[in-house]
Amino acid sequence: MTRKVIKKMALLAGFLLLTSLTVFASEGNYNPDPNFAQVKSVRMVYRTDGRWDVHVAVFHNDEGWNHYANVWQVVDSVTGEILGERILAHPHDTEQPFNRSLTGLAIPGGVREVRIRSRCNLHNYGGREITVKIPGDLIKGSTTLIQE
Repeated sequence: MTRKVIKKMALLAGFLLLTSLTVFASEGNYNPDPNFAQVKSVRMVYRTDGRWDVHVAVFHNDEGWNHYANVWQVVDSVTGEILGERILAHPHDTEQPFNRSLTGLAIPGGVREVRIRSRCNLHNYGGREITVKIPGDLIKGSTTLIQE
């Protein structure tokens, strides 16, 4: 095989992986009020070591230390187990929505769907979550872009 053919095959495989992942918001069962932390978008990158880098955009009506989005989590959709979380250590009053990352997350091989959820220190959970379906035929080192 020539390099050109190999390159085309790799691009096609990457495209198929990108299109095979689906994302949807939890329908109808969340409070859209910006006083609840809303997950706006998620980007997950599957690394060559088999771990994930997860990049999340959150929107919330941060109002200083008494009311701000203080965490987002990656949760196994089937078991409810928290697979990873990013603590948000301070308010983001002037940065909305804001993006934060969690790198090197190990997602067990049998997990095929995760939910990304966020909470605030006053209202807890209840805002928009995003669910990500993870295909079984992942290619290490491929990038997956997931949007709202």
